[in-house]
Amino acid sequence: LTAERFIASPFVDGDRLYRTGDLARYLPDGNLEFLGRNDDQVKIRGFRIEPGEIAARLCEHPFVREAVVVAHEGPGGEQRLVAYVVCAPEAASNGLEGSELAGALRAHISAHLPDYMVPSAFVRLAALPLTVNGKLDRKALAAPDDEAYAHRAYEPPQGEIETTLAQIWAELLGVERVGRHDDFFELGGHSLLAVRLLSRALDAGLKFTAADLFQAPVLKELAFKVHLEPQPSSPGVICVRATGSQPPLFFVPTGLGDCSYILNLVEEMDADCPIYGLLWPSFSEVCSPTLEAIASQVIPAIREIRSRGPYRFAGYSSGGILAYAIAEHLLSLNETISFMAFIDVTLPAKPAGKAHQIPPDHNDALMYERIEQFQRALQLYRAPSLPIEVHQFYATDSSVSCRARLDKSSIAPEMSSPMRGWDRVLSAAAIDTTPIPGNHATMMNTPENRKVLARSLSRALNSSPT
Repeated sequence: LTAERFIASPFVDGDRLYRTGDLARYLPDGNLEFLGRNDDQVKIRGFRIEPGEIAARLCEHPFVREAVVVAHEGPGGEQRLVAYVVCAPEAASNGLEGSELAGALRAHISAHLPDYMVPSAFVRLAALPLTVNGKLDRKALAAPDDEAYAHRAYEPPQGEIETTLAQIWAELLGVERVGRHDDFFELGGHSLLAVRLLSRALDAGLKFTAADLFQAPVLKELAFKVHLEPQPSSPGVICVRATGSQPPLFFVPTGLGDCSYILNLVEEMDADCPIYGLLWPSFSEVCSPTLEAIASQVIPAIREIRSRGPYRFAGYSSGGILAYAIAEHLLSLNETISFMAFIDVTLPAKPAGKAHQIPPDHNDALMYERIEQFQRALQLYRAPSLPIEVHQFYATDSSVSCRARLDKSSIAPEMSSPMRGWDRVLSAAAIDTTPIPGNHATMMNTPENRKVLARSLSRALNSSPT
């Protein structure tokens, strides 16, 4: 298997490439067209998944005789998992049909597999469709109807807030109707869709935080929070947690655009402060494609939330470098920075020539122009020595995923040092290092590692001056 997957690189002598299983072809204009895969593996929210593993877990349920799991395109164009099951007759006699069956199977899978491997819908079939050759006929697997989702007993939404929320949920989740007792996550919602929900709700004049959604995922309970706890908003800012007695923490994600992991991390944190996610502005919105210009663009949104310091920041990967540039700008305005957390942030390096980069999937290829722009901004930034202390939470495994390499390719190869090269511009005494299990990607997206990171970050934050 190792020899089959790791092949000699045609680009660099002695290097190896990983055969992902993706199929593509070059078009006459030089672009790559993504065709699919040459195995059953699928990619869901950045995770490579073996559907057969999920089907095997489903078959461990006492009422499931056969199962197959496939990826379908959701209403927003994203891939989502759908399970097709053949059940024993006892399922119906025990009241497990339609949404009740979907709820039971969802609970069963959730108890054994991570959330990104839990299917969004569960379709019951009398038998799996087969071709004349006796193989599974995937084309005959119908799209899930409304009963394939884990709805609760239906009661129509009440009032303007519930009705508006229900309409947004239905569009995002691809279901026909949403009742006031339905749970966002049981209907197939996840952190990435939660970010879209926050944005869509804000457009509709409904203001609530990500923490509100995680604490009250049932429609009527969330509507109650929206009614009682409207929050001020700023462009380019996501309010992840609204309450707390200490100054807020501003969290800067990577420049790749996805910030959904902030929601999961904050859910695990025990910190008495509001938390806001700062989104990178579009490069078309800044006067020049430099990190200093990007920092200058973000600061008005920060000061709208907190007009004066001290300010507290955390940043993941390239987001930590932007957080540092923001701190540099605020210090020049005679503000104070009381907390700076780096989550596996490496000091930017000088350009070392064009790297041989292969986008890991079609979506990465489409955003390649943005990737090149923010990589160039990182390469041009020369981090000065600032009068601040830095908490560096570094991954103990120095390997990184292909996606993470795109984020870190403009950063110096300092992976062997817990300080990640920052001792070049800051004194060693100003850098506090904390090891976190996992690599650059899994320290954040693996639940066990994320809990360690959340606890460590919370301890540092709670002990920092306010």
